[in-house]
Amino acid sequence: MNQESNISATSLHTTTTSRSVAKGKSLRAYALGKNLKSAFIASIITIILTTPVLGLQLKMISYKVVLEQHWMPVWLAAAAVFVFQLLRPIWLINRSAIKLPSVPELNARRQRAVVQVLLVLGLIWPFFASRGAVDVGTIALIYIILGLGLNIVVGYAGLLDLGYVGFYAVGGYTYALLNQHFGLSFWQCLPAAAFVASIFGFVLGFPVLRLRGDYLAIVTLGFGEIIRLLLNNATNVTGGPDGISGIPKPTFFGIEFARKASEEGARTFHQILGIDYSGTHMVVFLYLVALALVAFTLFVTSRLIRMPVGRAWEALREDETACRSLALNPTKIKLSAFTLGAAIAGLGGAFFAARQGLVNPESFTFIESALILAVVVLGGMGSQLGVVLAAILLTVLPEVARGFDEYRMLIFGLVMVLMMIWRPQGLLPASRPHVELPK
Repeated sequence: MNQESNISATSLHTTTTSRSVAKGKSLRAYALGKNLKSAFIASIITIILTTPVLGLQLKMISYKVVLEQHWMPVWLAAAAVFVFQLLRPIWLINRSAIKLPSVPELNARRQRAVVQVLLVLGLIWPFFASRGAVDVGTIALIYIILGLGLNIVVGYAGLLDLGYVGFYAVGGYTYALLNQHFGLSFWQCLPAAAFVASIFGFVLGFPVLRLRGDYLAIVTLGFGEIIRLLLNNATNVTGGPDGISGIPKPTFFGIEFARKASEEGARTFHQILGIDYSGTHMVVFLYLVALALVAFTLFVTSRLIRMPVGRAWEALREDETACRSLALNPTKIKLSAFTLGAAIAGLGGAFFAARQGLVNPESFTFIESALILAVVVLGGMGSQLGVVLAAILLTVLPEVARGFDEYRMLIFGLVMVLMMIWRPQGLLPASRPHVELPK
């Protein structure tokens, strides 16, 4: 009797196991079919969206406009989306087993030490690098300045600003106009550019005092576009679409780095040292000026975030209602963030005008604002070291991959998406000081 019961129990268990296995196989087959369907639909949508952008391009050949077809980027994008959608459920199920590379956490003191080391290396590097590399490094330093300025508004105060490029343009045109009409030098116009840009930031602060989130982003975006359109249409003052050219480069205590001095009797840099003239001298000098502005910006921002105004920015970012309950005035806090962030953008704009020797409205489009915001987000909002590293990466990588100029924004968007999946808090998030009580 017991043997018969054991046999029946064994057969029942075998039947149950076979049914569960069959059910598991059917569920996996159903999930696979569903994944294939969703991946196929996503790839079709990708083809529809990318065909007008990547597949069809208008080019001017002689006096004719020709429509060229480039289907390879479209197929690559569709294949990438298909594979991603197909493997995405598997990755979500086994997410705990997949270990992505981790970034070491650095406290505030170590981050400051790394920044100091980078500044020292940056001071030595241009004397051993090529002219092209130094020029790219100068562009990276400009984005570091702008990223540190926007970090005050977005990272510390938590105010989403999509029109930051407007302050950048104000700084550049301030130097250009003051030099054109009054003959002021770069060093005289540098504080003036920061002051004028800060006034614009203060004025912008009033309309957005009651706004938050998306509404704040829309208003600031409109401000940036208003500045660009104003520069484009005020032809008598700004030169319109042509801009202002002939902007002089900065000098070193009145010593020019040109082949010949602009004034009679004056001596240039290479004449004083008794060496042959080289265009590299000016490139290295511009790099060192940009590095000095970066060091100044880092010093000012690092001091501000440890002062009461910096603590007030963080309180506003975390909770505006709690900020009011602490007897802090959100109006003054927002105005201070916009004003100081705009002043730093004015410094960067004045240096940009001096480096380029030309400013026009096309240099200050929304893409620049998006790139500066990406520097802050990818680096880690509120992190100075993160902003520095992100600015270097986003400036240097496109120069390295010059063969992919047509797909630069596509690659940039892909990197942004991967960063949000891998490390949404940024490369090096801000490390706040804290005290642990003994248990």
